[in-house]
This record gives sequence, structure tokens and C-alpha cells, in this order.
Amino acid sequence: MRSFFYILFLSLICNFAYGQAIIKGINYDESKVPDFVLPDPLICNDGQQVTTADEWEKVRRPEILEIFMSKVYGRTPTDKIDVSYTLLACDPKAMDGKATCKQILFTFTNGKKTIDAILLLYIPNHVQGRVPVFVGYNFMGNQTTTLEPSIYYSPGLRFVHGKDSPVWTRGAQKNRWCYDKILERGYAVATMCYHDIYPDRAELRDYSVASLFPDYISGSKNHDEWEAIGVWAWGSSRIVDYLEREGRIDMSKIAIMGHSRQGKAALWSGAQDSRFKVVISNDSGCGGAALSKRVYGENIARITTVFPHWFCPSFSQYAGNEEELPFDQHEMLALIAPRHLYVASAEGDLWADPKGEYLSAYYTNKVYELYKMKGLDSPVPPAVHQPIMNDVGYHIRAGKHDVTDYDWERFMDFCDLHFK
Repeated sequence: MRSFFYILFLSLICNFAYGQAIIKGINYDESKVPDFVLPDPLICNDGQQVTTADEWEKVRRPEILEIFMSKVYGRTPTDKIDVSYTLLACDPKAMDGKATCKQILFTFTNGKKTIDAILLLYIPNHVQGRVPVFVGYNFMGNQTTTLEPSIYYSPGLRFVHGKDSPVWTRGAQKNRWCYDKILERGYAVATMCYHDIYPDRAELRDYSVASLFPDYISGSKNHDEWEAIGVWAWGSSRIVDYLEREGRIDMSKIAIMGHSRQGKAALWSGAQDSRFKVVISNDSGCGGAALSKRVYGENIARITTVFPHWFCPSFSQYAGNEEELPFDQHEMLALIAPRHLYVASAEGDLWADPKGEYLSAYYTNKVYELYKMKGLDSPVPPAVHQPIMNDVGYHIRAGKHDVTDYDWERFMDFCDLHFK
């Protein structure tokens, strides 16, 4: 018995030491943010200044897209992967009659191997005709977003979670998906578990849809090799492909919402796929909305060490070396113009650097001005619970790293402004 407690004590000490090593060097002191100069998104590689939307679209935007493909998220393949759709269930009186619920099995294949994913789609019944839709991944499976017993378990979970995990509990993350409020406001919701597309562990890349592509090499470390964030972004676009088949969905009113790591993926998906008319990032932090050069909260060294499978190998060259970055996240956010961008932060989520998230959105202004659109007015962030609703929007709320009803209400306010 004594030896058991001794081993347990050593384990706790080792885990504590590991945790300290992970957070070593993390800055939460605004006075220690280094001096930095952000690159001008309107200065081309040859030094020429962009002055029109046409020049932006033909010259500078492709240059910035190339930067993020080659140095951050990896290069999205252009090959097509076959996908078939099977309607698993349709309940026209779901959510106490408020919605029609569909569950659709996506089967991706290259002819030799298949990977399955399940889309959960709720469409409001009280609205006539086509409706706008929120697209977004969930973290713990479709069955955790609702208490409804008919919702299938997401197939990707089996690669990541054991039998004692809370992912097998229905409604475990219901607090993040206020379906009742979303449906009442006249929006549909299309969600899928992100593990179905790329199980979120470095050693599980062979079980992701990336493994279906013809040039896939297990363990490849090419400098611009796409990894999980790129694959998740690709998967979001495949959800939109399916929605084109749904007669009730208004394809001109599609919003993508992502939280945390999926906020990073939502931004990258929105940067590449213009079918997303509103792009929403919630608490996305480092590698998402936050400026890397601030080196505040989670930094490149930490994120590329703990999650080496999220970004292309080239990104790690800036670990502890942010001052050498020839780009920053405001340029990636600018790729969403002239569509609408919304960034959300939480006051207690210093890890994601709320000020850095705000400034990144603010510094897209020059690009939005090319389209005579209105960005954020001031480099000074707003107070808590004082949302800004221009063509670029922002809010910071009280609380921690999470998705709350307050967030969803502001997302819908922003979409109402631009969709309705």
C-alpha cells in the first residue's frame, strides 16, 4: 500500500512539473508585451501599395493566402474526394415540434478506404421558405449537444475517448448549443463532431480524411503539409456542399461559428470558402484571431509543442521567434473581406489574449475600407458586454473560455443585421 501511494505521489509531482514546463514563459503582463510593427496588409510582396478592391482581389489577397498556406495551416489539396450521403433519420417534430431534425451519414472514400461522419441538422418549423444556417463543429459528439435520445453517436469518438469519457453522456455540452433560442430566431443549425473529420490527436492522422487524398504519406513532415486545422476547415466546406441539396436552406445566408481550436479552423475555412457570408471566431486565440507578435497568453512555442498536429511544420520556425514573423493574424482575418467578420472574446480567457483578438480584427480596417465597409472604429477595445456591430463586429463578455447563450445571442444579432 505504501508503494502505491509513493508511486501516486511521484506521478503527481511529475504531472505538476510537466504542467509548469508547458506554461513556462507565458506572459499575462501587458507591460511585457514586446514592441512590434504589424505588416501592412495592403503592401504587396513587390512593395506596391494596393489602392482598390480589384487590386486586392487579383494581387494582394492571393499573396496573403499563399503565406498562410505555406507557413501556418498548410496547403489544402485540390483533389476531390468522393462523398455519399445517407439519411439516417428524419424527425419532423423534433425539439417539441419546433424543428425538423435530420441526421445524415457522410461517407468519404478514395475507393480503397472509407471514413464516416454524421451531420446533425435542425431546421425551424415556424419559418416558411428558406432559412439562414449556422455551420459549426462540436467537440464531444452530436449526442452531447442535446438530450434528445434519437441522436446518433458520432463515429470519430471511438478513436479518441474511452468508455468512461463524458462524451457518451447525452447533453454533456448542451450548454454550448442553445438550439431553442437559435431555432426561435429563425436559424437552422448544422453541426458535426470535429473528431469525425480529424480525430484530435497527433498519432491519429491516419484516421483523418487527410489520409484519403492521393498524395497522402503517413508521417509526412513537408514544410507546408496541411494538418488538423486545415483538414477541419476543408470539412466545414463539405458540410456546405451537402446543404446545397437542402431545399430549406438559404445558401446566400450561411454563417460559420467556431470556438477555441475550431475558431481557428472557422477563420481559415472562411478565408478559403466565400460561401460563408458571416465568419465567427469565439475565443480562438493563438493561431486564430489573436496577434502572434503580442506574445501574450498562449504563444507559438506552446501551441506547436502541445498540438504539433494542428499547424503545418513551417509554423514552428516562429516558436519563441515571433518578432521574425513576416505576417500576422490580422492579414488572415482580412481575407474574409468583403464578407462579414465577427470576433468574440471572454474577459477571463487571458490564455486567448482578448486584446490581441480585438486588435487583429481592428487592423483589417484598411481592407474593408476598399469595399466602403465599416470596420472597428478604435484601437481601444470596448468594455465588457458592449458589442460592436459594424461590417466587422466584436464583443467581450464576462466569464471564462466557453460558448454561452450571451455569445449566441450576439452572433444572431450580427447575422440579423447582415442577413435580414
